[in-house]
Amino acid sequence: MSFGVLSNIFADDLVTATELNRQPGKILDRALERPVTITRNDQSFALLRRDHVTALVKVATQSKSLFEALTVAYCLLTGKKIGFEHPFGWLSVFDSDELQEFIKEVSEAFRLIDSSSTGWDMIEAIIHEWHESAIAITSDELAAAFRAEIDEVPLTKPSAENPA
Repeated sequence: MSFGVLSNIFADDLVTATELNRQPGKILDRALERPVTITRNDQSFALLRRDHVTALVKVATQSKSLFEALTVAYCLLTGKKIGFEHPFGWLSVFDSDELQEFIKEVSEAFRLIDSSSTGWDMIEAIIHEWHESAIAITSDELAAAFRAEIDEVPLTKPSAENPA
């Protein structure tokens, strides 16, 4: 569900609770097409398809995570210290240029959300890849592997008598 659909979420049909009681099938059919607001006294209830509610919850959850990641990146750029106990504390292993690149990549993917059904997946993948890079940067085992002596043995061309 794109932001365009979300912005129209309240371009809905209004029905009373009495109408819902009298014509439940008809109201549910209308809810298949667009949201329905059911009013009773001074209260309003939203009737939405389950997939739309799921998309709304997903967007809210992912937006919070995206905002937090960008906030941490900007804080680090201003010199603020962020501990590794923070969910995005791993961003602190990157220098200013790398943080700016992270912000650029995430921001560009965010701009595609309204026009692409995979926008949120792209953002998730970008954050995941940067997180994996941070893990690799801080890995003592990986650093030791890069410092280790190369113990390569050159390959020899197979002979006709002993094909490989």
